[in-house]
Amino acid sequence: MKKHLNTLFVTTQGAYLSKEGETVVVKVDGEIQLRVPVHTIGGIVCFGNVSCSPYLMGFCAENDVAISFLSEHGRFLAKVQGPVSGNVLLRREQYRRADDLKFSGEVAKVILIGKIANCRTVLQRAIRDHGSKINEEEVRHAVTRLNRQLEIINQDQPLDVLRGIEGDSAHIYFNVFDHLIVVQKENFRFEERNRRPPLDNVNCLLSFIYTLLMHDVRSALESVGLDPAVGFLHRDRPGRPGLALDLMEEFRPYIADRLTLSLINLQQVQDKGFKKMDSGAVVMDDETRKTVLVAYQGRKQEEITHPFLDEKVMIGMLFHIQAMLMARYLRGDMDGYPPFIWK
Repeated sequence: MKKHLNTLFVTTQGAYLSKEGETVVVKVDGEIQLRVPVHTIGGIVCFGNVSCSPYLMGFCAENDVAISFLSEHGRFLAKVQGPVSGNVLLRREQYRRADDLKFSGEVAKVILIGKIANCRTVLQRAIRDHGSKINEEEVRHAVTRLNRQLEIINQDQPLDVLRGIEGDSAHIYFNVFDHLIVVQKENFRFEERNRRPPLDNVNCLLSFIYTLLMHDVRSALESVGLDPAVGFLHRDRPGRPGLALDLMEEFRPYIADRLTLSLINLQQVQDKGFKKMDSGAVVMDDETRKTVLVAYQGRKQEEITHPFLDEKVMIGMLFHIQAMLMARYLRGDMDGYPPFIWK
């Protein structure tokens, strides 16, 4: 199994990354700010005006360390990586299976079961931990409706119907998401999910953490030899990482949504760290972005018992485990793909 390694996030504008021996060196205004041995890094993510030397890019490619370039506010721009891992037979099987709508529906079904079950657990934990501070009746009603959605999914549904169920479930879940925010309500109010661009502080946090999650899931899929562009629930579209979006669904509520709520409810982020642009888009300042990155890295270091393997693993390993299980399923080594369901 791939060893869990940290991601190096570089947010300082004007930073320059280069190779020095077996280490990655980060310089700002000509001064060395950081040295990191390459064998301790799983990936590098550069935000905004951050540049890398060609020698470092080649060095990272040789050591299976992907370098991703994002805009200052988290929009994916490009990625530099070495040769694709795994064998071509696995990817050919993935492409064949993705063309089979019945098979795609079966994979989409279990992925959505994982997502909706995890959304339900987020709501149930909120009732347990903050029952006296939230509208418990509305949240319990949402849990009941999500239970019904799971019952419908367990019936034999075609892929298009499954997509409709996904949309309905997301609406049920996000319709009560604001109730889960128990402090700073005047500045962190959630009315609806919006993106490209996010129009409020909560959506800004969600979108940014989803971007971080996407980077990790995509890297995990590539590490086991799968093509992140060819999915089952999310169909082919130029520039869209369909399989990465598929696998992300299980982790959105458990990792991204919970982290967003923790950052707000523990007052680790403040309204002053967000700015509304003339376009209406809301962006976070550099300090807030660093706070989110540190919290995300910290969450990945926490341990959880994997529901299928029944072993304790770091949360950051979940992406690689699920990618590995998907690869084993597509190769025919397993009878089904076991989604990650938080208990």
